[in-house]
Amino acid sequence: MDLRTADFDYHLPEELIASRPLENRAASRMMVIDRKTGTIEHKMFADFPQYMREDDMIVLNDTKVIPARFHSNDGKIEMVLTDKLSATEWSCLVRPGKKMKVGRTVEVADATGTVVAIQENGNRIISWDKELDIDEVGHLALPHYMNREDDKADRDRYQTVYAREEGAIAAPTAGLHFTPEMLAKLPHTFLTLHVGVGTFRPVKAEYIKDHDMHSERYHLSAQSAEKINQAGRVISTGTTCTRVLESLGKVNPTLSEATGETDIFISPPYDFQVVDCLLTNFHLPQSTLIMLVSAFADRDLILKAYNEAVAHKYRFFSYGDCMLIL
Repeated sequence: MDLRTADFDYHLPEELIASRPLENRAASRMMVIDRKTGTIEHKMFADFPQYMREDDMIVLNDTKVIPARFHSNDGKIEMVLTDKLSATEWSCLVRPGKKMKVGRTVEVADATGTVVAIQENGNRIISWDKELDIDEVGHLALPHYMNREDDKADRDRYQTVYAREEGAIAAPTAGLHFTPEMLAKLPHTFLTLHVGVGTFRPVKAEYIKDHDMHSERYHLSAQSAEKINQAGRVISTGTTCTRVLESLGKVNPTLSEATGETDIFISPPYDFQVVDCLLTNFHLPQSTLIMLVSAFADRDLILKAYNEAVAHKYRFFSYGDCMLIL
């Protein structure tokens, strides 16, 4: 049976969308789902270590979110930096696109940018006359559902405590719950996947098999590959880690050092090669992320869990609560 995008829908009251983080990272609630028994438990993220075994290995995405959103000095143009081709040449998502034809100039701070090309996906290549300090003039591209501008607190909280490899536009949000104190007691290793704007793009196809999945850059070191290969269970932190691990696992379940791009689209039915358990946040209705989670567990079980989360007033999306699927 061909699954439709509408088969991954659920009702979410707007007040359950977390637009700001909790004061304490580890204070989130955690729904625990057992795939074998179909049971659903309501716990706190502080309980996470209790579910770990001695031979487990937690995999974390150490990408670092950059302030990738810029406004022109006159406030008429918004740009999101999706790829830095060089220090002064950027590929950008722009709004409104109709104003940004080839040859058009735009001013940000004391720099002038010129549109030198339009890419197939509609992105503009902008050439700047000087290097911009993105930390100084850029803003975080917070997800649209937060319905607000970024502030100083987001520079810290919309970032995992282990972020180190710059390049993401969005945070790998399942990792936002970890504190340094908790991680120090748990076996873990890292990979890097730079989360792009594609993660926000809605699925427009009626049937999910017709969806054109976005591509994202990743790196897995030889040391991390070895740790993952030796693990009894691989605990993937979020959909980003899962996409990298399964993209590589499709080729060879015994992992080795790798760098590349993945456009893997994981949806039911899917035979997981590497990931044994999944820690993840709650995702948007009809998104590729809820499709991935529904491939990892049974779709009906996931939709039941989401409806239960709504009934128990869990906090949803990037700054929200999480679920652990065993």
